[in-house]
Amino acid sequence: MARGGVNKAVVQAARLAILARGENPSIDAVRIEMGNTGSKTTIHRYLKELGEGTQPDDTEAPEPIDDELLALVSRLAQRLKEQAQEPIDQAREQFEQQRKDLETRLHEAELANTQLQQHYELQSLALAQESEALHSTRSMLQTEQTRNAGLNQALADFELRLQDKDEQIRSLEEKHLHARDALEHYRNAVKEQREQEHSRHESQVQQLQMELRQAQQSALVRQDEITQLHRDNERLLTENRGTLRELSSLQEQLKQSNSRQDQLLEQANRVDGERTLLQERLRAALLESQSLKQNVDEQLQINKSLEIELIKAQAELEESERLAAAVATAPDTAKDD
Repeated sequence: MARGGVNKAVVQAARLAILARGENPSIDAVRIEMGNTGSKTTIHRYLKELGEGTQPDDTEAPEPIDDELLALVSRLAQRLKEQAQEPIDQAREQFEQQRKDLETRLHEAELANTQLQQHYELQSLALAQESEALHSTRSMLQTEQTRNAGLNQALADFELRLQDKDEQIRSLEEKHLHARDALEHYRNAVKEQREQEHSRHESQVQQLQMELRQAQQSALVRQDEITQLHRDNERLLTENRGTLRELSSLQEQLKQSNSRQDQLLEQANRVDGERTLLQERLRAALLESQSLKQNVDEQLQINKSLEIELIKAQAELEESERLAAAVATAPDTAKDD
């Protein structure tokens, strides 16, 4: 089906115009003559119907026609062209409008394509981020699964331990009941024992009070002793201070004594010289002393002899006195008889 504005009359007018110029009315030439409108298939079909089955060879020259026929053909072609120009203009306007619409739609499509491209890039970036997040999430999930497996195992172990604890608690509760019974029995026994010991405790308290009074009296004595010790301590401190003063005095005296000792040392040095002279005199005196000792020894022998004789004389005198006393008491005894 031919496009709007292209019909057999238009093709015929274009063909005649081309022929009038002495040119070959080929399909392309006819289409150009019609303003580049119409399909080549339609133009070829119309040319074939107009007696042009095939496109003539470019080397063939058109047959000569006379001037009248040429003028007639020109006028006919002009009139056909004018008749055909209106649908061509309409078709051109329609084409231009369609072209503008298409350009507008193309621009809109390009804008939409740009937006889609941006959206695609954003979606790609988001997808990459989501992929990375998914990878991270998968890693975290794997880690959590591993940890959950450990936690599940730990939970199972904990449940076993909890069961053991429950058994232990039940056992402890039973022991607690036994212990409570034993405690109640113990409390009763202790209560009785306390009541028995209370009376003993009262007597012990009295005994302790007596011992406390004795201890207080002892404490008073100890306090007096402590007071005396404080006094002795103060006295000793006073004596110590006096001793320190005496020590200071003695130190001063020691200094003086050292000074005197130095003086005496000097005197000793002087005396040492005199000692030599005295030693000579001493030797002489020793000789005299030995001589006198011999005389003394002789005198001692004489004295011992005299002492012996004196002792004998005293013994004889005591014997005489005893006899005299016996003689004196003899007449008194006779008178008493």
